[in-house]
Amino acid sequence: MSSTSDIDALIELMARLPGLGPRSARRAVLHLVRKRAQLLAPLADAMQLVAETARECLNCGNVGTSEICDICASEKRATGEICVVEDVADLWAMERARVFQGRYHVLGGTLSALDAVGPEDLRIPRLIDRVESEGIREVILALNATVDGQTTAHYIADRLAGRVRLTSLAQGVPIGGELDYLDDGTISAALRARKDV
Repeated sequence: MSSTSDIDALIELMARLPGLGPRSARRAVLHLVRKRAQLLAPLADAMQLVAETARECLNCGNVGTSEICDICASEKRATGEICVVEDVADLWAMERARVFQGRYHVLGGTLSALDAVGPEDLRIPRLIDRVESEGIREVILALNATVDGQTTAHYIADRLAGRVRLTSLAQGVPIGGELDYLDDGTISAALRARKDV
C-alpha cells in the first residue's frame, strides 16, 4: 500500500467538489497538509460538526442547524413577501446582496421533462401551502434564466394566479445565467426592478 494513499483519497474526494478538478484538489490538499495546525485540523473539526448538525429548514428548505432556519424564525422577516429560488446557493446569493428582507422558499431544483422532475418532486406544494397559511402578499420568482427555470416560473405563476402578486427579477440577470454566479450589485438591481409576472 502506498504511503500516500490517505492523501490520495482526500485529493479524490476534494476533486468531486464543484469548481475543483484534480489539479486544484491537489493544490488545496497540499496547502492544507502544509498548514495542518492552522487549517486542516480546524477544517476537519468544522466538517465533522456540520456533518452532525446540518439539516434542511422544514419551512423553506434553507440549510442550517435547527429545524427552522434563522430567516424563517425572524419576525422581522415576516414582511408578506416570499422570494422563490431554485437552490440554497441562490438563497445565499440573495442574502449576500442584502436587499431582500422577506422570507425565502427553496424549490430544490426546477421542473424538467427530460429528467422526469415534476411539481411533486420539488417544494412547489409546500410553497402553495405557505402562501395560504402565512398571509403572503407577494411571491418573487427569482429563478435562474434558463429554460427549466422559466418553465418552473410559469408553472408557479399559473398555480398562484389571482391569489397573490407575482413578480420576477428584472434587469441584469442574463439569459442562461445563474444567481449564484452574479455579483451583489446585479442581484440588488434585479430585485429592485422586479416586474409583475
